[in-house]
Amino acid sequence: MPETLPPSRLIDPVRLQPLLGEARGRFDVDAIAECGSTNTLLLDRAAQGAPSGSVIVVDRQTAGRGSRGRSWLASPEASLTFSVLWRFSGGLESLAGLSLAAGVAVVHGLESCGAQGVGLKWPNDILHAEGKLGGILVELHSDDASALAVVGIGLNLRLPELRGSGEGFALRPVALDQAMSSFPERHALFAALLVEMARVFDRFEASGFAALREQWQARNAWQDKPVKLLRGNQIETEGICRGADADGALLVQTPNGIERCISGDLSLRSKS
Repeated sequence: MPETLPPSRLIDPVRLQPLLGEARGRFDVDAIAECGSTNTLLLDRAAQGAPSGSVIVVDRQTAGRGSRGRSWLASPEASLTFSVLWRFSGGLESLAGLSLAAGVAVVHGLESCGAQGVGLKWPNDILHAEGKLGGILVELHSDDASALAVVGIGLNLRLPELRGSGEGFALRPVALDQAMSSFPERHALFAALLVEMARVFDRFEASGFAALREQWQARNAWQDKPVKLLRGNQIETEGICRGADADGALLVQTPNGIERCISGDLSLRSKS
């Protein structure tokens, strides 16, 4: 049976470090009880010179930001919510596809802890059993010589009690305990995710998303399936999902050929 989570699950950074293995010393983790948004707080610290590998993990997030400006809540009994600051030597153009690369890292970390059937949906959703397990929000900044990314991750560990019928979700929420026969200790899970993020970000900086594309394609939940792209409530494109190209753009096969989609205003949905 999955463990019963107590009201507070604040991460202990000292306990975490030995679990990081090869990545020990590469992350400076700050665990806080509550904040509005880990991404916002870490972006503020980045502006003050916080180093690459700075991490904020929060017990309770009250104003998390999702894609297209959506807001959401995170509570300690049901979620793992954190943001990672990573500095890259290239400019912003070198970071195309970073949100997809971060998805690869998250899936690798979850699989290393025993999760099964976890997939990815372009550009920033983590799926299981056709439901949404979590999400990724990447925010980028640059100067003349380098760029930085704040990568926010939110994962459902347990399904929270939903108010009403749950209508309005583009994808029904699912939780990690549904994808695992034995639930890992919280520090071990968090460490596994950070280790994989360090590995993937190193590879991404060296070779871009192209080096990770095959791994993303293998976990693309809607690979070679009928999809539609919405702008607002209007269908803009329909076709067969062919994954992503070397720059992270979505590829959709239509009667007119392969269309390359990069707009963050577009929302990908299954056509079935």
